[in-house]
Amino acid sequence: MTRPVLPPLRPIVGRWLATAAILAVACLVAPWGQAGAQEEKVEKAAPAVERAGSTIRITLPINRKTADRVERFVERSLRRAVEEHARPVLIFQFETPDDQGKDFAGQTKFSDAYGLAGYLTSRDLNQALTVAYIPKSLTGHAVLVALACDEIFMAPEAVLGPIAAEPGSVGSTERSAYKEIANRRKTVPAEVALWLLDPTYTVYQVQTEISTEYVDANGLDELAEKRTIQSKTPLTELVGGQPGELTGQEARKLGFVAALARSRDDVANMLDLPAKAIQEDPSMFADWRPIRVDLKGPIDGEKVSQAQRIIEEEVRVNEANFVCLWIDSPGGSPADSIVFAEVLRALDPGRVRTVAYIPNQALSDAALIALACDDVVMHPAAELGGSGAYALSRDDVKYAVEAIRAPNSPWQHRSWSLVAAMVDPDLEVFECSQLSQTAYFCEEELEQRNAELAVLDPKAPRWQKGQQVTTPGQPFQVDGERAVADGLAAATVESFTEFRDLYNVKDDLKPLEPSWADVLVDALASPGAAALLLTIAFVALYFELNVPGIGVGGFVATICFLLFFWAHYLGGTAGWLEIILFLSGISCLLLEVFVLPGFGVFGLGGGFLVLASLILASQTFVLPRNAYQLAQLQQSLLGMAGAALGIVLAGILLRHWLPKAPIINRMYLAPPEGEEAQVIARRESLVYLDELVGQRGTTTTQLTPSGKARFGDVLIDVISDGEVVARGTPIEVVEVHGNRVLVRTV
Repeated sequence: MTRPVLPPLRPIVGRWLATAAILAVACLVAPWGQAGAQEEKVEKAAPAVERAGSTIRITLPINRKTADRVERFVERSLRRAVEEHARPVLIFQFETPDDQGKDFAGQTKFSDAYGLAGYLTSRDLNQALTVAYIPKSLTGHAVLVALACDEIFMAPEAVLGPIAAEPGSVGSTERSAYKEIANRRKTVPAEVALWLLDPTYTVYQVQTEISTEYVDANGLDELAEKRTIQSKTPLTELVGGQPGELTGQEARKLGFVAALARSRDDVANMLDLPAKAIQEDPSMFADWRPIRVDLKGPIDGEKVSQAQRIIEEEVRVNEANFVCLWIDSPGGSPADSIVFAEVLRALDPGRVRTVAYIPNQALSDAALIALACDDVVMHPAAELGGSGAYALSRDDVKYAVEAIRAPNSPWQHRSWSLVAAMVDPDLEVFECSQLSQTAYFCEEELEQRNAELAVLDPKAPRWQKGQQVTTPGQPFQVDGERAVADGLAAATVESFTEFRDLYNVKDDLKPLEPSWADVLVDALASPGAAALLLTIAFVALYFELNVPGIGVGGFVATICFLLFFWAHYLGGTAGWLEIILFLSGISCLLLEVFVLPGFGVFGLGGGFLVLASLILASQTFVLPRNAYQLAQLQQSLLGMAGAALGIVLAGILLRHWLPKAPIINRMYLAPPEGEEAQVIARRESLVYLDELVGQRGTTTTQLTPSGKARFGDVLIDVISDGEVVARGTPIEVVEVHGNRVLVRTV
């Protein structure tokens, strides 16, 4: 029997040992490899931390009430950020009321500013990014609050400082506070903060081998002991020689400002925040004094005038700070809509919040009124923009687009392209993008935005044009949902109750109706009533000139002119220009009658000024620029023509009635008729009246300054030396020039 041949034992054992070693290593490495793979998987799957932006206006001067509002805003914003698992970004926009000057901002007390700055630099806000946005000049101790923020954004022309009202009047407590806040945030170096506080404080910009430092004279010596100073320059020389002040461009160049921004949109773009982050949260306010004004049906001048008076009176008298404009209109009058939008723009955004509520529609020019408000809230199915009740001509479109694009237009807080596209069917608007931001521009605005961006931040990526969002030949129109997505509306609501809840308004907000005074003003400002007032006024003047001494005619004329200008002033068509023109014209006419009779220039000029004032008082423009305004001018001229016709007819009637009227006929000198008139005409045709020089007579009419006087049995036309001479006054002939007899009182 043959024994089988066994394989060599050594190689087999070697392979077994190698396999065992590999398995052992695999077992040891596997947990670490799996853990590393899991960590890598978790790291890749972890989402990036998002930002939750919130904005609040800080209206100057800062006081305790301001600090309370800011604290409520911060607490609510931090709580919302935690709920959304996002990092809070708090934007504080500093604003000076429009009716106050630069010095008004400096009225902030040091104690109030220091308290708020201490709160903004507390540990509670370490988790948030705080941003100070300064669109205008910021002076006084309000600067301390801006220094307490992590970053500062400024408009290029905005000015930071000065702080001290009088140079050299700064105490040690204020110095310590500014140095403390600056060292906490390090947004602005502490020495620069002290330089802003006191312009007499000397600060140097020092270049060393490793960094740029800002030190005072004492710090300069200490720095020289530690490092090599390559150069030193007084800070005042670096900023154009203005001590204690920094413009946005200067602060950006020195690195004290994070970025330059002309609007809150720029701030949002640079912080990579959505558009809603720059809109204020209305529920932060618990002290609304709201009013509601309705604009329903076609827009016309009467509705606009009534709404304007209601808003201005409520804001001025009752200090209303929340205006709900209920709009349900197909448009109808572009010029009047633009005028009303200007009224909304004139309201101080730091004191009054305007919100347009659109339950159904705001078409054509009515959309311009809605978009002039701070916020727009719509029903999801409501319509904004598009064709309306009034067919816009090319002149109307041109006029509206020019108004929308104006630098200080009511729509400057929005991209003007979409607003203009709602009235201009030929404007092409595109969806544009920049990083994660989306906006809507036409070609012109796109170039303008990129040019501004190149100035503000040369390294920032430019806006890129995408697909067109407008339809050629049709005005742009959106519903509520699309309006929110495009940034035209702040929110959508299903009912007015939801609207009130959104803005935390407790009142029922019933619409304010025009008062009896508003109804009276509208009635008196109507073309027919205006023509009647002017007719009565001029007829009363004619009566006064023919029956002097009573004053009834002058009183009635004065009342009629006052009613005319009062109605048109409150109606928004007359202002101080028209009133000044009218008074100047009347003055010229009086000068012509009493001082320079017969000269002619003052009479013609005065008449023209009076006519111009009456026409301008009936319209909102000087020269017509579109078909609508041309129609308004025609209506004004028609009213003046009607008044002139009424004056002529009334004058003819009065001329025949006054001499026969009871009582009045005793004071009224009837013109000569028949044979008497012929005799007087022959006497007055005499060329030589030199024999009258030195003769005395008696006036038979009042000389204003011309009139009639009797010399014996002769009745002569005479003229005084400029003064008014009463009837029955003894006079003496001074000079005679042909038929011109100059007299003076005895």
